[in-house]
Amino acid sequence: QVQLVESGGGLVQPGGSLRLSCAASGIIFSIRTMRWYRQAPGKQRELVANIGPGGSTVYADPVKGRFTVSKDNAKNTVYLQMNSLKPEDTATYYCNVKVLSNDYWGKGTLVTVSS
Repeated sequence: QVQLVESGGGLVQPGGSLRLSCAASGIIFSIRTMRWYRQAPGKQRELVANIGPGGSTVYADPVKGRFTVSKDNAKNTVYLQMNSLKPEDTATYYCNVKVLSNDYWGKGTLVTVSS
């Protein structure tokens, strides 16, 4: 079965950095588009970034120039490097993959940006 496990969240001051990881199993990782979403309290879940099988990337406007998504096919892991963090980046961050018509999600990792 497909499993996604996020890690790397925590408390960071504004302007700081964090790197999130998502370890995947149960899929042929190298052929999948991997996505990062986030959900802030009281708000809808939103797409943050994705990375395609060939390494092409797409970013949401609020994170362009600050966040970088990457992956290591040998480790079946996707990363989200987050720099210049702002309080509005506070959210639970989720890893996602779509296989056929099914959406798979991790349990999320909480990122809190506060002084």
